[in-house]
Amino acid sequence: MRRMASTPPELAGLHFIRLLGSGGFSDVFLYEQELPKRSVAVKVLLTDSVDEAARARFVTEANVMARLSAHPFIATIFDAGVSGDDRPYLVMEYCSGPSLADRLKRERIPVEDALRTGVRLSSAVATAHDAGILHRDIKPANVLTNAFGWPALTDFGIASALEELPVHTATLSELRRAGSDTATSGSRSVGLSVPWSPPEMFADDPDPDVRSDIFSLAATLHTLLAGRTPFEVPGRSNGTLDLIGRIERGMITPLDRPDLPPSLTAVLRTGMAPRRENRYGSAVEFARALQRVELELGLSPTSIDVPNLHIATDHVGVAEGAGEAGDAGATRARSVATVVAQPVRPKAAPEPDPQAQPAPEAAPTAEPTRIRGIAPVSPVAGVPAPVESTVLRPAPVAVAPEAEPESDRGRQPENAPRRRLLTWIAAGAAAVVVIAVGAAIVSNALTPAAPATNRQGGDDGVVPVTVVPQPTLVSAKRDAAATSATIVWKTAQPKSGDQYSWVREGTTDAPAVTSDTTVTLTGLTPGVPVCVDVTTIRAGRTSQPLKACSS
Repeated sequence: MRRMASTPPELAGLHFIRLLGSGGFSDVFLYEQELPKRSVAVKVLLTDSVDEAARARFVTEANVMARLSAHPFIATIFDAGVSGDDRPYLVMEYCSGPSLADRLKRERIPVEDALRTGVRLSSAVATAHDAGILHRDIKPANVLTNAFGWPALTDFGIASALEELPVHTATLSELRRAGSDTATSGSRSVGLSVPWSPPEMFADDPDPDVRSDIFSLAATLHTLLAGRTPFEVPGRSNGTLDLIGRIERGMITPLDRPDLPPSLTAVLRTGMAPRRENRYGSAVEFARALQRVELELGLSPTSIDVPNLHIATDHVGVAEGAGEAGDAGATRARSVATVVAQPVRPKAAPEPDPQAQPAPEAAPTAEPTRIRGIAPVSPVAGVPAPVESTVLRPAPVAVAPEAEPESDRGRQPENAPRRRLLTWIAAGAAAVVVIAVGAAIVSNALTPAAPATNRQGGDDGVVPVTVVPQPTLVSAKRDAAATSATIVWKTAQPKSGDQYSWVREGTTDAPAVTSDTTVTLTGLTPGVPVCVDVTTIRAGRTSQPLKACSS
């Protein structure tokens, strides 16, 4: 049974408008702030739930959101305090749009919208992790939408510092007694949303880490695309214990959408792997996997906005005030950096007009033209060679003599020898073509077919295909903490338009395509080698892959 909302408190400088929503331990009201003039959301803790633990959680939420408020995809907090009737409250950004949970009830979320939302939420989660904070309750209902249509992650009520884990979690026995998707334990808020929670949260001694938030993030994105939670099976029992069993066994309900690329399904499955060591190591790594899906679909990759990201100068150029050439490998920090998994592919050259006349002197293309003469036909056992009389031959070209005026008959014009010479040259050329064609057909009929391995050797009239050179490793260096690696390669005799495809070994990621010759891998474990396979792409052909490793 839904409870009645509490009475909105009287707050100085704020004018009550209406109720926005109610939760298990708080109500959210819409107020109008007098100065500066704007709409704000005020979250008020319920009177009957105000104990020392509840106050501590409320203070933690205020402090956490204050540390993260500068992020564009985290709800901003403006003020906090205690009302005259002794109720703690938070004054926050008013997000006028629906939550993701509300959107799911109204519409089918397009794939490109889900990808963009996933990358932006990954930015918010990565920012929280960088500040040493786990959210621990990522789900569609906790993602609001502001006036710009951007997602805003909110409700850090059960968030905890990475070095102080865990504080408020539920054991499996508590969940059995609760029998609901959001469990409580005595007077303490558990806030465990089972449909989006990773298996490690159901242990008797939960030990979540950043990969636990990545599981919830991937589960939220899966919910956007499916319209239901990842482990919910239509037509079957979907109680708390049913969901927990499927989550622990990794039994994700398949996505039934024809517009969904297989690579996105693989990304989500990796993010929701039952064993946390098989998931992405960081929220930024998960965001980059989503960016690669965007590139695969021909979309511009959504930027990853995280604070104080160290960017190698090999990518962004030498920072202002940097040293000489010896400092080329240095890094620099920016307040907020925009990270793109791969640069946008260069625009393809326009398709040639088939009716257009070729240029008189076209520049040579990067790839030699394949010129074929008469295609050789291999003799087949039991089939006789063609009869010569049935072979169609080009008719000889007849050159009609020019009419001469009667006044000129009997005398040779000045250019007559030259004309006769040109006529004989043309006739001779035609005869050579006829003889060459006939000789090719007869020779092919009498000569056994060459093995298939020689099809590009030049003997059958095909100009040999230029081999795309394999990249070679230049350097593979780790940073001081050994948690990121920068791998640099090069190609012998590079050409304009060369691109490179790379993929990290041991992952299910789709290969990324870039025009750069450098890649930086983050979220690495010190002492554990990491390798990438790099391939040169030139004029639609690929080289042998280079395996580049950094230990």
